[in-house]
Amino acid sequence: MNRNLQPLSLTIMGKEYKIACEPEERDNLIRSAQEIDEQMRKIRDSGKIVGPDRIAVMTALNLAHELRSAKNQNTSLTRSLNECMGNMLDKIEKVLENK
Repeated sequence: MNRNLQPLSLTIMGKEYKIACEPEERDNLIRSAQEIDEQMRKIRDSGKIVGPDRIAVMTALNLAHELRSAKNQNTSLTRSLNECMGNMLDKIEKVLENK
């Protein structure tokens, strides 16, 4: 068990949640809770979805979708970068062979 864990109190849609976290994770968790709170309030205020459970599920789906999209984009960008680096390496090797 990690002894560096410290209690952190987060409020999401008026409810308090206490969690234990590493000191270096504190700021990220606070920002994450603020984003979740903002998303849940936006969904609630739209009036299209009623009930905290449904609002929480829709928020989780939206955030998971954003995360999946970002991961897919990152994978695509990494692939493109690797391809560009490979092409540059080929060109450099050809130039060096001709000297």
